Amino acid sequence: MSDDKNDDDRDDMEAAMAEEPLCAPDFIRAAGAVVWRGDSEAPEIALVHRPKYNDWTLPKGKIVHGEHPVAAAVREVYEETGLRVTLGRWLRSVHYEKKGWAKRVDYWAAQAAGPADFVENEEVDRMSWLPLEAARTALTFERDIAVLTDFAAGPVATTPIAFVRHGQMSGSGDDWRGKKKMRPLDHVGMLQAESLAGVLAAYRAGNLVSAPSERCTQTLEPYRSANRLTVRQDKLFTKKHYEPAGALRVVLGAMAVREPTAICGYRESLEGVLAEMCKGRYDGEAALHLFKGSLVVLHHAAERIVGLERYIL
Repeated sequence: MSDDKNDDDRDDMEAAMAEEPLCAPDFIRAAGAVVWRGDSEAPEIALVHRPKYNDWTLPKGKIVHGEHPVAAAVREVYEETGLRVTLGRWLRSVHYEKKGWAKRVDYWAAQAAGPADFVENEEVDRMSWLPLEAARTALTFERDIAVLTDFAAGPVATTPIAFVRHGQMSGSGDDWRGKKKMRPLDHVGMLQAESLAGVLAAYRAGNLVSAPSERCTQTLEPYRSANRLTVRQDKLFTKKHYEPAGALRVVLGAMAVREPTAICGYRESLEGVLAEMCKGRYDGEAALHLFKGSLVVLHHAAERIVGLERYIL
C-alpha cells in the first residue's frame, strides 16, 4: 500500500475506534499513575487522601475533552500531588460504576522527577510516601491494590522509545504535484502533532530522530520547539531507504544509552524495525499496524522489552 493513500487507513482507524469509543456519552474516562521515588528495588509510593470520601488512593482524575490520556495522567498527578513525573509503562485499566455512570481509569507507572510542591486543596488534603507493602495495606480500594500489584510485578524503572508515524497529509497522493517528501501535514495532521507534543512531554523524550520529509519533521515540530531540542534526520526511516540492519542499529543505540527517544517515520520502516527489535527481546505480540498519526511506545529494561503500547493521536 502506498504511503500516500489515506482511504484504507481511515477505514481501519474507524473500525478500531468503533470497538471501544473514546468518548461515549455515558462513559467517563480518567487517568492516573502509580508514582514512585527512590531505589527502584525498594520504591516508595505516593498515595493521596481525599477528605470528601475519607479514603487513600492513587492519584488520578478525569480526562479533559480533547486531551490525550497519557498527557492527562501527568497533569492529574501534578494537580493532586504537586509532583512532576516521567511516565513509564502502562499498567492496566480499571472499570467501575460511579453514580450510574460507567467509568474507565487507565494507570501508568510514573517516576517522580523532583520534590513535591504539594498544596492542600478541596479534593486532596494529604499526600504520603509509603514503602510498597505499606502502600498496599493503606489503599482503600481493591481495584487500586490490583494496579499496585501490576506495578510491582514488572520492572519499576524503564525507558521508552516512541515509534511515531507522521500525521495526516494535505490532499491525496495522486493530486500532489510537488516532491513527495515535501507534502505537508493537513489541519488534522497539525492537530495530531500538537497532541503528540503532550505525549512526548510525559515521557520526557530528549532524543529525536526523523525521516527527512516535511510531514515527519512537522509531526515532531511542536514538541521540538517547545523544548528547544534538535532533530536528527535519518533517511533509514523512509519507505525508499529503509534498511533493517541500519535502522535496528539506530534503535539499539538509543536503547544502550537508556535515553527516552522518539522516532518519526514512514509505516514500512517503523513496523519493520519494531518487528526486528522484538525478536528475542519481547514475549508478547509484536504485529502492530501504525495508522497515520499514531505511535507505538516500547518500554525497555535490562536489554528486554517489557511493554508495547499503541496510541492514536
